[in-house]
Amino acid sequence: MSRKPELRGRAARLARLFPAGGGSGGQAARTPFVLLVVLLLGGGLIGLLVLNSALSEGSFQLTDLQKDTKNLTDEEQALQRDIDAYSAPEALVRRARELGMVPGGDPAFLDPDGTVKGVPSPAAAAPASLRAPLVLAPEVLADEAPATPTDSPAPTATAASPTPASIPGATTPASTLSATPTPGR
Repeated sequence: MSRKPELRGRAARLARLFPAGGGSGGQAARTPFVLLVVLLLGGGLIGLLVLNSALSEGSFQLTDLQKDTKNLTDEEQALQRDIDAYSAPEALVRRARELGMVPGGDPAFLDPDGTVKGVPSPAAAAPASLRAPLVLAPEVLADEAPATPTDSPAPTATAASPTPASIPGATTPASTLSATPTPGR
């Protein structure tokens, strides 16, 4: 029977690290370890891919939200510019004149004890050319059109004396109602 040669030195030390039973027993013991390492590496790789996808999706959402924030900020600034333009003193004066308002007179103040401080004065009336009607009825607009010989005169409403029907929420006094019956009744 053959006998293995005896190893000396470095080769002897390396031979002691390996089991003496041969190659097949060591191979079977290594298979579960190799499978465990492969599963851990595969699981880590899949985990990294999922994490990378989640971060990319979050990045896209962040970009969309930043774009929405920029658009809303621009809209807010535009609305603030509109508010500033409408609340400027010149714009307020112009709009008040369009509505037929005039600057007020001197004010009077009431003290807590009921005494009046100052002498109130009425507001100056605006010239008729600056006054604009508050409510334009269709009849007023029809009167401004050039008249033809076949047109019949239509009743008009003036800005100085508005009719109760042209003022929202106003009621018609009973003295101005007509007693004529409506046709068909």
